[in-house]
Amino acid sequence: MRTLTIWDLLIRVGVAMLCGGVIGIDRGRKRRPAGFRTYMLVCVGAAMTMILGAYLVSMMSTVWAEALPAGQINTDISRIGAQVINGIGFLGAGTIIVTGKQQVKGMTTAAGLWASACMGLSIGAGFYMAAFICCILIIITIVFFSRMERFILSRSRNINLFVEFENTDDLSAIVSTINENQVRIFDVEVTKAKYSDNHYPHAIFSLQLPKKTSHTVVMTALAKIETVRSLEEL
Repeated sequence: MRTLTIWDLLIRVGVAMLCGGVIGIDRGRKRRPAGFRTYMLVCVGAAMTMILGAYLVSMMSTVWAEALPAGQINTDISRIGAQVINGIGFLGAGTIIVTGKQQVKGMTTAAGLWASACMGLSIGAGFYMAAFICCILIIITIVFFSRMERFILSRSRNINLFVEFENTDDLSAIVSTINENQVRIFDVEVTKAKYSDNHYPHAIFSLQLPKKTSHTVVMTALAKIETVRSLEEL
């Protein structure tokens, strides 16, 4: 660390800001809980943690060696960095939410934060090759694989539908329409209306579609029911 000049520090922190920011741009553009600045801060903080660990080891073996008891100090450069990997879980947990439609959101954001922290540790250790490879793979996973995921899900036989209707008596008409399209119902979770004019009863259907029936066909058939207020595929 004696040879780690101010320029080396700036390069490492700058690379961490760049890599974290590039990953965070996509999340911020999609209005995710953690965006551009969050990813940048996580990556920079992780890089600085690794640099600090290397600095402490260097100081203990040089400048502070005379003041420390001989043979009684045993430290590991990765110990501080290991706490980053554990501690980032608290930040990631804050991005995971369960919506009123029983959807879990924020898992990808939390995983991205954790991976960004690991990338920052590599940058702080000066392992730029691994950090750049990690950055590229994270971007590919978040940006390009999300399109592949949507493509696969659009052709999946199993779907979950959120249906909001006017009265609980309308549930029978919805079930009849689903059965008419030869769709198998795995599970139904019904929630009654709250005491408010702006809330209607709704249900979440877990369905299995026949091979020749698309998602659009089923949703169009349900949308034609007059008492259906809203319809969404989860």
